Amino acid sequence: MTDSQKSDETAVVANEEEAVEATSPDHVETSVAPAAAQEPAPVDEAAAGAETAAGDKPEPAATPEAEAAASEPAAPRPAPSAAPTPAALAARPKAPAAVVPAAPAVSAASLAEAAKWGRAEGDGHVFLTLDGDEIAVGQYPGVSPDEALGYFARKFDDIIAQVVLLEHRVESKAPATDMQKTVTHLREQLAERTMVGDIRSAEARLDALSTQIVELEKSEKAAHEAVRAGELAAREAIVSEAESIAGQDPAQIQWKTSSARMNELFETWKAAQKSGVRLGRSNEDALWKRFRSARTVFDRHRRAYFSQLDSNNSAAKSAKEALIAEAEALSSSTDWGFAAGEYRRLMDQWKATPRASRKDDDALWGRFRAAQDVFFSNRQAANDQIDQEYTANLVVKEQLVAEAQALLPIKDLNAAKKALQSIRDRWEDAGKVPRGDMGRIEAGLRKVEDAVKEAEEEKWRRSNPETKARTNSALSQLEAAIAGLKDDLEKAEKAGDQRRIKTAREALEARQAWLDQIQRSASDLA
Repeated sequence: MTDSQKSDETAVVANEEEAVEATSPDHVETSVAPAAAQEPAPVDEAAAGAETAAGDKPEPAATPEAEAAASEPAAPRPAPSAAPTPAALAARPKAPAAVVPAAPAVSAASLAEAAKWGRAEGDGHVFLTLDGDEIAVGQYPGVSPDEALGYFARKFDDIIAQVVLLEHRVESKAPATDMQKTVTHLREQLAERTMVGDIRSAEARLDALSTQIVELEKSEKAAHEAVRAGELAAREAIVSEAESIAGQDPAQIQWKTSSARMNELFETWKAAQKSGVRLGRSNEDALWKRFRSARTVFDRHRRAYFSQLDSNNSAAKSAKEALIAEAEALSSSTDWGFAAGEYRRLMDQWKATPRASRKDDDALWGRFRAAQDVFFSNRQAANDQIDQEYTANLVVKEQLVAEAQALLPIKDLNAAKKALQSIRDRWEDAGKVPRGDMGRIEAGLRKVEDAVKEAEEEKWRRSNPETKARTNSALSQLEAAIAGLKDDLEKAEKAGDQRRIKTAREALEARQAWLDQIQRSASDLA
């Protein structure tokens, strides 16, 4: 409602109250200056009826200034003071007569439009024409009929201004909150029949607005439901992911990543609660219970997991402390073979023992490795000393390897065997060589030994009677087969059978090749 409408509505109510209070002595005492009382103001017919009912002696209606003043809250009445003396009264300046402001001017177009829907009489009474009937809407005495008609027409114009404003709001799809209340209030104002204008047209516009507002409310509700459904789905996604995280196997879950994600989901939930649309208490309570339950389960699993992990770490730490104690006890041993075997056993047990926490396990491994390093450093120092002592032996064995390799290739087996045996005897007398050269020296002598052994086997193969007998038997069989194939070939050639000729010739060539090979082997055996 605009300020002018509020003022007009308040003025009408004030006029009615003044009409009822006109017979009260207090009212007469508090009236404004005499000049204001002499100038009548517009009154509604309802107010005039109240005046008649209140008494036979009507009081002048309130001026437009009084109408405006009626909308302001009444100031507290001051306490009565002592009666002034005649001298004081004479000394006071006389108050100027109150000036009644003229009614605002009305345009000719507005008067012409108002004249279609009402009329004003000379005494200020104004009537509304509605559906062929005249309805008294009020009185504005002391002014011209046009001014009286214009006053009540402006009240209608104020209503129309609010209707236009409401139409713009509906057209721009502004929030529909309280729009229907505004329509209802405007209808009530039109129904009071205290103005002049096209009432039916205004009511029709309000009817149309009411229908449009209903559609706008439906649209807003649908949009709100869509947003609400989206928010509900987002919350459901948060809860579902939290439940999925909480439902993982505690032994397989990545706790650091999952804990960070669970915290992110909680922050997302709080942000949605603060800035998102309301989902309804039942929905929010149900989702929150699920979310809270998932977080509780996750936290319980996390605490249980890390409690068990601490227990496992403690057990692993104790087991590895025992292995370290054994390793440290062996670190000063000079029984190199035995101690090295024990360290291999301790290493196998270390690998089989579960890991402690990263920090503890790294520290334990450092101690275990340090104990081994002491032992192996001592062993290496001892080996280095021994190798130094074996350096002279290395020179002797290198000479023996050179002497042995001079026997290759084997031409005289008996002479080679005799020379190799002499080398072996001197090899044993030479003693050990440094560990780093042992493999190279041993391989050099082994190469000559393998060559002598292979020559012996070849000699035996050639002199073996069984081998000779098998060779002679194979020769006899092949020679017989070749003779038969030659006969077949001769017969095929006489018959002119090309297929048989080809088959017999291929078989004959193959058998002849085998025969040549066996004959060469037999000559080697001889």
